[in-house]
Order: sequence, then C-alpha cells, then structure tokens
Amino acid sequence: MCGIVGALAKRNVTSILLEGLKRLEYRGYDSAGIAILNEGQIHRVRRVGRVSETEAAARSEGIQGHLGIGHTRWATHGGVTEPNAHPHISGGLIAVVHNGIIENHEQKREELKAQGYQFTSQTDTEVIAHLIHAHYLKLKDLLAAVQAATQELIGAYAIAVLAADREEELVCARMGCPLLVGLGEGEFFVASDVSAILSETRRVIFLEEGDVVQMTLQGKQVYNHLGQKVERPVHTSDVSLASLELGPYSHFMQKEIHEQPQAIADTIDSILEQGFSPLLLGDQAESLLRECTGVQIIACGTSFYAGSIGRYWLEAIAGLPCQVEIASEYRYRDVVIDPKHLLVTISQSGETLDTMEALKFAQSRGLKTALSICNVPESAIPRNSQLVFHTRAGAEIGVASTKAFTTQLVGLFALTVILAKMRGRITPEQEAAYLDDLRHLPGSVQHALNLEPQIHAWAEKFARKDHALFLGRGVHYPIAMEGALKLKEITYIHAEAYAAGELKHGPLALVDDGMPVVVIAPNDALLEKLKSNMQEVRARGGELFVFADQDSHFTDSEGVHVIRTPRHTGVLSPVVHAIPVQLLAYHTALARGTDVDKPRNLAKSVTVE
Repeated sequence: MCGIVGALAKRNVTSILLEGLKRLEYRGYDSAGIAILNEGQIHRVRRVGRVSETEAAARSEGIQGHLGIGHTRWATHGGVTEPNAHPHISGGLIAVVHNGIIENHEQKREELKAQGYQFTSQTDTEVIAHLIHAHYLKLKDLLAAVQAATQELIGAYAIAVLAADREEELVCARMGCPLLVGLGEGEFFVASDVSAILSETRRVIFLEEGDVVQMTLQGKQVYNHLGQKVERPVHTSDVSLASLELGPYSHFMQKEIHEQPQAIADTIDSILEQGFSPLLLGDQAESLLRECTGVQIIACGTSFYAGSIGRYWLEAIAGLPCQVEIASEYRYRDVVIDPKHLLVTISQSGETLDTMEALKFAQSRGLKTALSICNVPESAIPRNSQLVFHTRAGAEIGVASTKAFTTQLVGLFALTVILAKMRGRITPEQEAAYLDDLRHLPGSVQHALNLEPQIHAWAEKFARKDHALFLGRGVHYPIAMEGALKLKEITYIHAEAYAAGELKHGPLALVDDGMPVVVIAPNDALLEKLKSNMQEVRARGGELFVFADQDSHFTDSEGVHVIRTPRHTGVLSPVVHAIPVQLLAYHTALARGTDVDKPRNLAKSVTVE
C-alpha cells in the first residue's frame, strides 16, 4: 500500500517521478505528491485524488530539478486531505515520503511538540520528518540523521529523504515495507516496485530489513541495521514494459483475466519439462520435504482462498493433514507448531506484511521449513523461505487479483503431487495423468473465457442488485468465496459465500425473490447434494445463476439460469471455475460504473497491518 519513487540524476527528474507514480498508482490513489530540490529550495506539489491531478499541477508550475521524491497514498493515519498527502516537509529543510505505519508515532509526536515542532497533518509520517530534522540540526549529516531517527521508530516503514542543503544526496531506509534501488548510468532511482523505474533501468538492488542507503552522484553505499557497510546483490528485472501497458484492453483487470491461459502455460512449463520433481521447489526440497508430516498454509484475501483449495488437494491426494489460516490472525494466538510440518506462505507480491510477519513468527517458534508460493521471487517472503515456487503470472496491476490466483492454484497442485509422489501415494500412471491435466488446463481456461458474452448478459441483472449469495461445495466452496470477494471488491454489492449445506443453518433466511444466488456446480461427487440445496433456494423464491459443467444436466427454467463451463476438468476444476466468477464481477462493475482497477478504499500490495 502506498507507492514511493525517487530519483537523483544529472537531468530533470520531474517526468521520471510523475511517470513512476502512475505505475505505482495501483498501490494507493487517495492523493499524490512530489518534492523536487532546486537551488536550495524544496518545491512541493500535492493533490487529493489521482496522480493526474498532481501531474497537471506540477506541469503548470513548471517545477524541475535533479533530485526529487514522490508518493501516491492509501490513507491510514488521517483523512484524505491535501495536508495529509506526502511528501511531508519539516522546517523547509527535510522532505520525506513514507510507506507503512509507525506504531509509536503518538509518543514521538508529543516529544517533538515539547521541542517546539508544530504539526500540520494527522499523519505518522510528519513525525518522521520532524524527527529527522531534529537529528539533522544536531548531526549536520543526512545519513546519520536518518540512521538515528529510524532507531527511534517502532513499526513498519520505507522512507526516502532529501535535505534542502544537500543538492546531490538521497537517503532511503526500510523496515517491513518493500523498497529497492535502481542503478542507472551515473544516476540512482528508488521505488516501492520495479515497475516504477523500468523505463530508466532494469538493474536493481533489494534493500534488506533495517537497511539504510545513501546515494550521491559519486555512488551509493548500503548500511545494515547495525550501521555496518554491506553489499547487496544486483538483480536484472525480467518484467517487461509491455506487461505494464493496457494494450487493446479497457482495464487492467480485463487484460489480466484474459492473460490467464498464457500465465498458466508459463507457470506449468517447468512442471511439464521436469515432471513433479522436488527440484521445482529448490535444490534442498527433497531432503527438507522427506520428513514432512503435515502442511500449514497461511495467506490473506484471495491467496487464503487459494490455500483453502490446496487443503482439499493435499489431504485427498498427498494424504497429509493440512490447516489453512488467515495470516493476520495466525500470529496473535498461541500456535502449536510441529517442526515436521511444512509452512506454506502464499502472496502475489511477496511483501504482504501480515503474511511476512506470520512467517517470522512461525520461524521464531521453531518452524524449520517454509515454502513461498509467490509471483515475485526476489521479494521479502521468498527471500526468507527455504523453498520457493515461482508463479509466472507476470505483472498484475488491477487491485482485484485474477491471474495471480489461478497460478497460485497451479503451484499448490504441483506441491500436492510432489508430496504425494514422495510418499508413494500415486503411481507413475497417475502422475502422467496429472501432467496431462495440467497440459490441457490453459485450453480449458480459454474455453471458459469464451463464455464472456453470456456472463455479460447476467451482469446486467446483477448490476441492479444490492446483495448476492454464492454457494459451493467441497473443493469448489472456496471458489464461491472468491466469487463473492470479487463482486464485493469492485462492484460494492454486498456478497457472501456459504458452503451450500449450511444454507438451512441460517443463511436461507436471506433468500427471497430479490436475492440472486450464484452456484458453482461442477459434475462431481457432491452434485446431487448441491441440487438439493438449490431446490431449497427455489422453494423460497430465490433466483439461481448456475455455473455448471457441460455434463451436469442442468437446464434453464423459470428462476434458474445456467451457463455451461468446459467439460469437467477433474481435480483442476476449481481453476477453470474461477474464470466465470471473475468475469461476472468485472462486467457487473462495468454496468454499475465503478472504477474496476482502483476500487474505493483498497490498494494492491498490503504492506500495513
């Protein structure tokens, strides 16, 4: 959440900052601002609303300079107002942009007020600006001031700092929130995400926890949390600029829904090449997984629903007990950790703070082996895990996750079959059949995408509703939950999901002729049970919208609408059934006129608690 970009160069950096903020807008879009240093003066432009508002103001004022920082905000402390927008400036001398949450900001605010500092915002970030300013006045050294100030901060932060009297120096620090440094030819860039600086460089270093980096036109130096000089490896990003552009699509969510056949094909490529080999997870995987007696999955949001599907697979195919927990809850109870269990974290960005902190918590309690299923292999969670499965979804810009979800399911399925194979639970013939299922998966997903015109017609009905129910059973119940989440996220329709057998235990009271009920109805062992649940809905006047397999033997009738998904795809059916619920949410949002890619109150990378 929130996005930082900064640049130090021998050329005007205004356009670099503004273009970077546009790339980062998916991380937060309540307000935006830039601060640029020119001839000893900090010139700041801030506006409530989208980055385009800030851009227009900056262009109008014609501000320019060789050193600058920018920020796009997702509000945490304080409302969506211009005084709360970043950058924050202290004494006309120090400018700061910040992602994260400072937990001891109230205490520091009172201390700084006692020293004579006045606050013009409600943010915790202004505390950082004044604290650095106070240290800078004493130390006369920007690096030392940032190092001293961060020692006093409790919480999570990524910050970029400049001083009005330091024309060629940019200092950044991170703890708990992502920040990287881009290496140009005699110039430097900083950003929350590599997408912000791809047009300038592909060579980046990822800062570690507690790192502080000083950049001047002469070079850079990284210091660790102990203040010691360290070297961090240089990575070359393989993210393409084309993946960050809309191309022929109207929205990133639409683009990313339609990219799923290719994203899945890219993700399964190594599996088809190597088979279900432990090496897919890392060189140590075979030895680390050999003694595995159970699996603990932790994740948030859509990734949690992916993990919930993984539990069905792991128990049914690998024969291993599996628990799935919401990461934000996991570390706040007295967890009993079995060191022989595999901890699986799932995160699109690899920077999800709740998931990262849950991983650290488990490791502090004796957890020995962690596997990260992640779309960004260089990010924090994979770097802190012994094993990694890289979901090759490519850049995902839309706030509502789509292709990250389906590729996470591929990763969980691969893990399942690897463990089943190591435990002697499947025959070579079964392994070959599972490989064949994967091989046909991109085509099945494409067939599901071809249902879009029919789903568009349904969306017109949903757009007039204020509530909806989603039902599923067994491994498809999490798909119902994911469908409800998607509808909530981008249409603002109140939607809930239930295991269909739970209807009679309470939710059936909600059903009337104004309540649309979406049913995930593949032709599996629970289909007849599900049909009984559907009869309960029709008997109360509810209108049914059924996603059924070709061979599920449903027909349209009064109050029952049916769309037939591709022929039942066996164990991988949840992946295919994810597509229709994504399309339903997308087209309903279009019909309601909401902002598909930037839904209200939300942001993409959740790096705060």
